[in-house]
Amino acid sequence: MDSLVTKRAALVDEIRSFERVIVAFSGGVDSTFVAAVAREALGDDARAITGLSPSVAVAERDEAARLAGLIGIRHEFVDTHEMENPEYVANSPLRCFHCKDELFGVLGAIAARAGGAVVVDGTNADDAGDFRPGRHAAALHGVRSPLLELGFSKAEIRELSREMGLPTWDKPAMACLASRIPHGSPVTVEALDQVGAAEAALRALGLRQVRVRHHGETARIETAPEEIPLALEEGRRQAMVARLRNLGFKHVALDLDGYRQGSLNEGPSPPS
Repeated sequence: MDSLVTKRAALVDEIRSFERVIVAFSGGVDSTFVAAVAREALGDDARAITGLSPSVAVAERDEAARLAGLIGIRHEFVDTHEMENPEYVANSPLRCFHCKDELFGVLGAIAARAGGAVVVDGTNADDAGDFRPGRHAAALHGVRSPLLELGFSKAEIRELSREMGLPTWDKPAMACLASRIPHGSPVTVEALDQVGAAEAALRALGLRQVRVRHHGETARIETAPEEIPLALEEGRRQAMVARLRNLGFKHVALDLDGYRQGSLNEGPSPPS
């Protein structure tokens, strides 16, 4: 615990040394923690900005505004226009680069107008080993990642968030809606809206950790393994199928492997 106290103090000191910051704020576990510490360190010299595009679910936009109000940090939304970039729409494995390049470009321009504020994000030490093209965009735009720089793990961020009373301490992992569409399939507003509505419907039926992977006419549902029995309860199963069909899916499948990050990048298992 002493080491966590020391790391948290170091984080406050580092953010304070920036003098003015803009937090790239999604309302997830990491960016909420950074925003709360930034507000503590810098007061009104800390701002949180959330990018708005069709790939951000309506519920996540509302949650970001609510959390910013809870923290007490200055908050605003800005429109981003990655959907106008053909390379983003093409949905290659570098899609996240094009998205973050757009977001950080917008935030960087705002930071420059704010007298050279430093843009910070919530990338943590656990992200360092993953394939994350967005990190390249962050480097190109001079975005700082204090959680990564100081070696904060996801578990440490959750623990400190819990101690600070942040409701995000046990929030499930989140990602933009475009991550539900397989690479090589174009990102369209229609598909994003369909996925967003489907996931909202499933959460309303009691599933907490859920993804709807968009395979054309088929919705492949991933939920936490411990929630699979809940999804298979007859009344709930029927309601899930009905609601997703009403949204335009012809086939509704439940993935028995359960939720796992990056499942759309998985290939077939080698023969045993």
